[in-house]
Parts: sequence; C-alpha cells; structure tokens
Amino acid sequence: MSYPAQLRCAPLDFDSGQAYVQDGSGEATRPIVPRAAWVAGGGVAVGNAVGGDAVGAPGSESGGSALDTLVRPVTILVGHAGSGKTEIAVNLAFGLRNRGTEVTLVDLDLVKPYLRCRLAKENLDVRGIRLVAPAGDRFYADLPVLVPEARTAVRDGAGRHRWLIFDVGGADRGARALGSISGLLDRRSTEVLFVVNARRPLAEETHSLRRMLDRVQAAARLDVTGLVANTHLMDETTPDTVREGIRAARTLEAMTDVPLKFCAMERRLAEVFGGAGESVERVPILAMERHIVAPFDRIPRGSRRRSDVV
Repeated sequence: MSYPAQLRCAPLDFDSGQAYVQDGSGEATRPIVPRAAWVAGGGVAVGNAVGGDAVGAPGSESGGSALDTLVRPVTILVGHAGSGKTEIAVNLAFGLRNRGTEVTLVDLDLVKPYLRCRLAKENLDVRGIRLVAPAGDRFYADLPVLVPEARTAVRDGAGRHRWLIFDVGGADRGARALGSISGLLDRRSTEVLFVVNARRPLAEETHSLRRMLDRVQAAARLDVTGLVANTHLMDETTPDTVREGIRAARTLEAMTDVPLKFCAMERRLAEVFGGAGESVERVPILAMERHIVAPFDRIPRGSRRRSDVV
C-alpha cells in the first residue's frame, strides 16, 4: 500500500515525538449549486442552502446573537477536553455561512479520534463550508498529523467575507498543535475563545479553570481573548444549568479580565430564553444543532454520514 509523502515540520514538542504533515491530502471546496437539489433520504438538501431554498438542511438553524460578537475573521476554540469546542466550532461555521460568509473550518484536534469536527464533513460539504482535515486512511488519525492546508489557510488569511475557524484539541496537550502555527497568525485579526463547561471533570472550580486557561495560553503561544459559557449536561441540560454556566464564566472573567463573549446552548433552550436573537443575563446566545456524535451513536435527524467517513 502506498502512502502520501510525509514532510517533517517544526517540532511541536509532543510527548510522543515530532509532528508530521501529510502532503496532498486536501480536497477542493464543493461549489454551491444555484438552486437547491434535494437528495432522497434523511430530508437533506444539497444546494444553495444559504439562499434559503434548502429549508431543513444541516446547520440551517445554527446562529444567533453570538455571531454579532465575532469581529475578528479568525476564530480559535480552546479549552478543557469535552468542553464542547468542536460543536461550537461547527455551529459557528454554519451560522456564519447562513449569513453569506465564506467559511473554512480547520480541524486541529489531535487528541480525540472519535469526536472531531471532521465527523460533520458531509454536512459541511452540503453547505459549502471547506473543511481542512486529514483525508483517506488518515481520517481518524490520532497521531500528531497536520495537513499542510492548515498552514496554507493561515497564510491566506481571512477578511470581511471570509472566515477561518480552528477547532483545537482539549487542554494544553491539544493546544500544542496550535502553537506550531501561532507565529503565522495576525493577532490583531485573531480571536482565541476559551470554552467554559463547569460540569466537566477538573473544571468545576474557578481556580481549576484559571489554571487550565494559563496552561492553554502557554502551549498555544497565544493569549485568550474571550470566554464562551457552555456548561451543559447534554439532553438533561436545563435553563438553570445554562445560568449556572454563565455565573462560572463571569467569575473567571472577573479573575482574568478576559471578557465573556457569548453563551452556547441547544436551540430548544434558546427558545426558553426568547430565541436565538436574544441574550441570557446580557450574554448573547449561540443557538446550536447537534452535529458531532461518536460513530457508534445515533446520527441526528437530517444529518448525513458517508460510508467512507465512518
């Protein structure tokens, strides 16, 4: 079996050794079809969903007032493992795309092999969102693999109608991959968002959150510029859980002087607080659909997963 050529890149100081990039692993962005073309099965629409023709397409309900807080065209999600960074990254991509923005989503999660934004590849393709991630037999690689397109995406930059979103692996270990490209980023146009989920192990206390934030900053070689409240209990999340998470994030905000940008929650909860365009305790809402599930979990209604992906 032949494999793509490997190129040694700048050391990332992983415990397991040097990092490598995979050559020739990128895929061309799928063009948006002028008029929606419905695909049989699952109620999924392929086409110009941004124009509103494809009602019910994956990600069509993502968005909210949180998008108005994003003023820098490069958005990076960091935080504890399992804090919800990946789901937020995917929903931000859908929300921005719904507003007509060209979006590239870079999968830099080298820690969790089964809960990465690359799992939503088919849904992202449907919506015309470019995904930068390993391809082929390295799709589920849990080694420190970086595709060269990640560096290219950074060099190309972003702009008023182009957005770059990075989903970074959990904790400081995952942030080391980001550290390898931090020198390429224009910090004036980059937002580094630390996701706060106070119901995760080792994240229940504010001092623990502060320690992790400091460790992530050191590993990423970037300063955190904003906080995201995302405390949840999956399907058992209640409005009180959301408010609890906002309080935890506010406490961390006071301790670090890093501002709380928005809170993330499922759309059903956003409706309790008045809808995606509203706020909770003066914190803008990101209303989310669930797209990231492990291969052995039930696929959300309306989502697609290709057989060559899982």
